[in-house]
Amino acid sequence: MATTLITGGSGLVGMRLTHLLLEAGHRVRLLGRSGRADAAVPLFLWNIERGTVDARALEGVDHIIHLSGAGIADKRWTPARKDVLLASRVASAELLLREAQRSGAWPKTFISASGVNYYGTATSDRIFKEEDPAANDFLGKLCRAWEQAADQWMPHCRVVKMRTAVALATAGGALPKLVAPARWGLAAPLGTGKQWMPWVHIEDLARAYLHVIRDAGMSGAYNVAAPEDVRNGDFTRELANALHRPYFLPNIPAFALRTLLDGPAGMVLEGSRVSNAKLLESGFAFTYPRLKPALEQLLG
Repeated sequence: MATTLITGGSGLVGMRLTHLLLEAGHRVRLLGRSGRADAAVPLFLWNIERGTVDARALEGVDHIIHLSGAGIADKRWTPARKDVLLASRVASAELLLREAQRSGAWPKTFISASGVNYYGTATSDRIFKEEDPAANDFLGKLCRAWEQAADQWMPHCRVVKMRTAVALATAGGALPKLVAPARWGLAAPLGTGKQWMPWVHIEDLARAYLHVIRDAGMSGAYNVAAPEDVRNGDFTRELANALHRPYFLPNIPAFALRTLLDGPAGMVLEGSRVSNAKLLESGFAFTYPRLKPALEQLLG
């Protein structure tokens, strides 16, 4: 029975992944800032700012899944906020690395979350693959630093980086924010509506992590996005249809979103396609490869 440690386990992906791992017979541990321990899932504490971590968390661990990271779109990107976004991803991975070096408790696998924003927030017809370079905008640099922190584990264990598209779930993330106006018949494309919007059902995302754990031959970066490519306008139309609501409003102007959201606006106003061929070639099969059935399952 394998033991898996999850950082950021109280988040959207972590909660679903914990459930899947337990179903698969794994022992699961969580590493977090605070919280209450569970009989089935013990919680260990760490403090990234102080550089402290409960040494017991790493003892006997086979796999580490690093999901820790402050919400990208939660707040405006002030210089202080950018520092938080970086530290919560990079400093946290480095803190775990130092503890593993100190104790000699190396896992077999270190899996780090990342994002398709690695390739930048720009709209083009290019289909990005894992070997493409990181963009020079803020999110591209953030994802590159995030992955470089994971790569520091490489001499000691297998390293996998999950470049994830927008995860669709009803419990959190982007979908509830889009559903709220749509339920009132106020669904509208963002900006031009022509920007690509890579997406993945939360179930498939959690299953992809489990797939990586099971396949010891997988390493490096993987784009985790559903096979069907959709533009923002098409996504919004499918969302309205899934809710049985009208879709007739004009596009929300880009300048309004930039005024409201500041830096994070680029995440919704721009977007390119990514290739998931590498993940598919590993043998992974999506349960929800198309948007319409995915939204119907989530919202039906």
